[in-house]
Amino acid sequence: MRYSFESDLGLFLSRNIYARSGIPGPRSHPRQQNPYIHPGFPTAHSRGLTLSRNIFVEELVHTPIEQQGTEIVERKGVGHPDSVADGLAESVSQALCKMYLERYGRILHHNTDQVEVVGGQSHPKFGGGVFLEPAYIVLVGRATTEVNGERLPYRTAAIHAAHDYLAKTCTNLNVDDDVILDCKIGQGSVDLRGLYDTQKHLSNDTSFGVGFAPFSETETLVLQTEQLINGPLKTDLKEVGQDIKVMGVRQGDKIGLTIAAAMVDKYVPDKDHYKNVVQELRERVLDNAVKYTDREVKVDINTGDNYDAGIFYLTVTGLSWENGDDGSVGRGNRVNGLITPYRPMSMEAAAGKNPVTHVGKLYNLLSFDIAERIVKEHPGQVKEVWVRIVSQIGKPIDEPQAAAAQIIPEKGTNLASIKKDAEAIMDQELENIYKLTERIVAGKARVF
Repeated sequence: MRYSFESDLGLFLSRNIYARSGIPGPRSHPRQQNPYIHPGFPTAHSRGLTLSRNIFVEELVHTPIEQQGTEIVERKGVGHPDSVADGLAESVSQALCKMYLERYGRILHHNTDQVEVVGGQSHPKFGGGVFLEPAYIVLVGRATTEVNGERLPYRTAAIHAAHDYLAKTCTNLNVDDDVILDCKIGQGSVDLRGLYDTQKHLSNDTSFGVGFAPFSETETLVLQTEQLINGPLKTDLKEVGQDIKVMGVRQGDKIGLTIAAAMVDKYVPDKDHYKNVVQELRERVLDNAVKYTDREVKVDINTGDNYDAGIFYLTVTGLSWENGDDGSVGRGNRVNGLITPYRPMSMEAAAGKNPVTHVGKLYNLLSFDIAERIVKEHPGQVKEVWVRIVSQIGKPIDEPQAAAAQIIPEKGTNLASIKKDAEAIMDQELENIYKLTERIVAGKARVF
């Protein structure tokens, strides 16, 4: 017996309705075998119910981003204080997940998305300066700290994770001497724990996620520029630190990249060397740009410098937060690694949120996965797609209040020809949302 229904409220799909049809169901389901999923979670198969995922697909009447006259895109590099806060929050969450899995075979309630970076003081100078006052970092949030009367070493796990992340990411920083790490993570909310401890995959927030695809040339260029500077270029230009910020502004067919690059003073003996590094960095960025765009690209670096007045972006560690610049989780890049005011965006701070039921994290990641898949599976048919998914606290995370995709079809493509495929992709990705957890815990999902 087969059931299939559609209504004005969205797509209703019947998924092997064993309980109502009398057909024997499978003896197991992948979700129930996955250690990242709470045992006993009622799956689509085990519930024996028709799932309503409230899926909507419609045509978007909007000027595609590449056809708009202007565009602004920003990327805060891994050493920017806001990105440092994001990275610390996520590394602590991953460490807690691994501790919980090791001890109990499941991820327990936690949210570590409240990290504050308070800048220190330094005295940089050509040839090498000194760190005067350490930066202060406080790890804040909620976690399961006790199970069956047993206290957990969650503070130790958090501090070690934060220390290791800083040492790996900020290679010119002496973490032991120049940073004070403080952990103020406490017990979680009773209400949120109540939802978590039901062993059901229920949303612990009413929130939404937003995604889009494909990236524009400017978006791709901004992302790839920062990854070049904080990646392959580190071998050749050790003078350039990790605190990189790239702002891309497109006007018609001209793209301007403004780059703030903190220089590490011990590798820069004098101002002539500094000037040479800036010029070489500009040339390398321009050489890289031709891989991603045929548009005219102009690169400006450290525009706040004033050589005559002796003002240079010089640091001891390659990080601006050594000298008073502060950072917080959620003030920087979205989960696609960019800040894109010309696109739909969520203001959710994804880094540090639990990867099992917090839709502020899951739905943002899933929205981009869905958008990218719709574009990839319909080459030459989809010019642009926007995806938004909204939850309701206490409801299954694979059954949102609404999952909407807005599509700009390519010229000559009728939306009706791809609508069913888009609905099926959204339904499938929602059903498999639990797979995101494993990716996140393994550090294979970008969250900032």
